[in-house]
Amino acid sequence: MQASPTRWICEPCGFVYDPAEGDPDSGIEPGTPFEDIPDDWMCPICGATKADFRELEPGEFPED
Repeated sequence: MQASPTRWICEPCGFVYDPAEGDPDSGIEPGTPFEDIPDDWMCPICGATKADFRELEPGEFPED
């Protein structure tokens, strides 16, 4: 069983960045690790900066 990529949560609004989905509306292709997103990328929901995100711990957020 392969571990799923680390997901990241926007602390201000709760948006979860899933590398498997990316953020195509912002030009971030599916499969893009959070670390590879440009530093000027912003949360598509609230506009928070990349620095406002933190890694989700395994089991912290239920899988969809």
